[in-house]
Amino acid sequence: MINTDTILASARATILSESESIAGLTEYLDDDFVTATETIFNAKGRVVVTGIGKSAIIASKIVATLNSTGTPSVFLHASEAIHGDLGMVQPGDVIICISKSGNSPEIKVLAPLLKRYNNTLIGMTANKNSFLGKESDYILHAYVASESCPNNLAPTNSTTAQLVLGDALAVCLMQLRDFKSEDFALYHPGGALGKKLLLRVGDMLDATHKPQVSPDCSIKKAIVEISEKRLGVTTVIDNNKVVGIITDGDIRRMLNDRDNIAGVKAADIMTKSPKTIKTTAMATEALNTMENFAITQLVVADDGVYKGILHLHDILKEGII
Repeated sequence: MINTDTILASARATILSESESIAGLTEYLDDDFVTATETIFNAKGRVVVTGIGKSAIIASKIVATLNSTGTPSVFLHASEAIHGDLGMVQPGDVIICISKSGNSPEIKVLAPLLKRYNNTLIGMTANKNSFLGKESDYILHAYVASESCPNNLAPTNSTTAQLVLGDALAVCLMQLRDFKSEDFALYHPGGALGKKLLLRVGDMLDATHKPQVSPDCSIKKAIVEISEKRLGVTTVIDNNKVVGIITDGDIRRMLNDRDNIAGVKAADIMTKSPKTIKTTAMATEALNTMENFAITQLVVADDGVYKGILHLHDILKEGII
């Protein structure tokens, strides 16, 4: 029978073991890490990240992180490199070679070849005195005392340490490049994340549903406009400028307060100076405004010129929230 307590204890021990290994990495950060970061930042070429086995998987993830944060990078599998793929390494490229032991047969063959164009070789290894450590120009010391594997064999703590060092390198490079959210958006245009960072109010406006009435129009006309455009609101426009807004809530309150609506004009019940937003504003800014003022529609206007109505449903439809 499966022992639940045993499983949970093992899981907790693994997490604690890996977290302690990660925390220990701070003791191994030195001038090599600084110089390696500066070398990548100043490089004319790309960053080529290579490894074998589980380290190759980590190398692939580091490449993805670097690419998405402004550092052009490519992945080179160590075993494939010595069978033809070494041609992707070009002059000016900086190479990061990942190997826990630094002494695997593939690494011993590959490491000297990686420097054939006088490329800078950065070794990420747990053993600074290994073959890779001695061949490298700079070392990112990914030392761990042991694996969390009960046999101290399966790469666990060591691969986590490699991943964390790669993240640390990427973040340092982001700061050197002054990499902002706007830059990040350019590399992530798809999905909800891209839309949060790139989508603007003007991109969501429906020009075919642009409710508007004049200040002196009848309430009946205002009600018809609200109903036909199906946005629960109409703007009040004078000389193409927004002077007010009438919501279906305003209509209900007027009907509750008045027995006779004959002669009532739009200007009599409109809310003056409604909340507005520009077409160039980010969709997230519009959403925050709606949340802050507990409203579901925003008048879109550029310098007072009416452009349309943005409804909360327009934002929801884009999948931003």
